[in-house]
Amino acid sequence: MIIVEPSSPLTPGASALLDASQSLMRRLFSPEENHFLSHDALAQPDVRFFIARIGEEILGCAALKLCEGYGEVKSFFVTDAARGRGIGGALLRQIEDQARDEGLTCLRLETADKLGAAIRLYEGAGYARRDPFGSYEENGTSVFMEKTLPDLATPAA
Repeated sequence: MIIVEPSSPLTPGASALLDASQSLMRRLFSPEENHFLSHDALAQPDVRFFIARIGEEILGCAALKLCEGYGEVKSFFVTDAARGRGIGGALLRQIEDQARDEGLTCLRLETADKLGAAIRLYEGAGYARRDPFGSYEENGTSVFMEKTLPDLATPAA
């Protein structure tokens, strides 16, 4: 069973995942194309950080950064061995639930054109491409996406 729970990005297991994610991003992209947050930045009060595990094995992580008027999905990563096992979907549902709990109605994210599996996950969950937001600028590599969160308390028409 997949367990998604709050954690600190500074714990050894979470930190190891973040190191792996950041190493991959450094291999794939130039420094100006990388927008990941440091471990310390992910531990700030305006960030909600989660891990996904099966048993004691930590297989993925994701963060919700609280911004003015929206939330941003950050540091979304699933280990190679865990891909295709529902970990990404479970993390994304947790981020969306947390955003609703925080009173947010919109989530945004920045990913990259080379990360096809991530783009498919986000599109499958209802995220649509959009223009750059916040301090991001168009760089030819980034893909910007957004989703309006439905109010789960309101029945669908």
